[in-house]
Amino acid sequence: MKDVDWEALRLFLVIADTGSLAAAANATGISAPTLGRQMAALEKSLGRKIFIRHQRGYELAADGKELREQVRKMQLIADDVNAWRGGAYQLPNVTISAGTWFSRFLAQNLNALWTPDDDFRLCFASSEVRLDLEHREADIGLRNARPQSGNLAVRRGATVTFAPYCATGFDFEKHNNWVSLGREHAMAPSGQWVHLQPELWISTWVSAPHMLLEAIRAGAGQGVLPCFVGDADPQLKRSGNLIPELEHVMWIVMHDDERHRPEKREVIERLVKLLGANMPLFSGETAGMRSRVALI
Repeated sequence: MKDVDWEALRLFLVIADTGSLAAAANATGISAPTLGRQMAALEKSLGRKIFIRHQRGYELAADGKELREQVRKMQLIADDVNAWRGGAYQLPNVTISAGTWFSRFLAQNLNALWTPDDDFRLCFASSEVRLDLEHREADIGLRNARPQSGNLAVRRGATVTFAPYCATGFDFEKHNNWVSLGREHAMAPSGQWVHLQPELWISTWVSAPHMLLEAIRAGAGQGVLPCFVGDADPQLKRSGNLIPELEHVMWIVMHDDERHRPEKREVIERLVKLLGANMPLFSGETAGMRSRVALI
């Protein structure tokens, strides 16, 4: 293993978890061809086949599955070393894992979750790739589906709704073009919805949710957004009704063994309170009101 680069193993873990070079490229910022070459070099250095490559993506071979478990253990050790290096008196971290839209909302409401007087630090792990809470890749996760297995505890969060939006100056009755995430980047049902409507004309594709928001703001076309994003933005207006099939509950998920730690319990309670104060915004009841999210 002395010839194996830790960075290559870290990238291997991202590809193994996402299942494709395109998704891993979006998560890491490294191009898909570069990732492909690094994985080929990794296989050569290991002398083992770790991936089964096909048109749908990268599937783990038997040796790849075993390697993933070993690399996860290495990551946990690396995390422990980094924590130790930070000093014996370092404040504990609480990491919240969420997708782009909820991470953005939490950052906008940071003062409801953390203050300089708190005896812990807060970290936002914003990613469309779901982090593994069982292996403690994050402390708290916001998930659009309730976990069905694992040593996890859950609390019901907010009901999230979606609708089509356009820029306030965009004439959606005259122009019928749409903006969407590209198929290879659309991991959630809300990102896939436009592609599943054959009558819609997609004129612009983007590779990340924040680019979708900027394109809609710029008047590039209509696009699907969570209501708590679109309704709170004065540069946007709804161009259609709520999309019932995209409505879902956002669950607060945590490792069951860790949820009673004081700093994590405090953040969870504050998070529940923040979501509760903004229920009308999440459910799409504030359309046209243009009120700011409720800070608590």
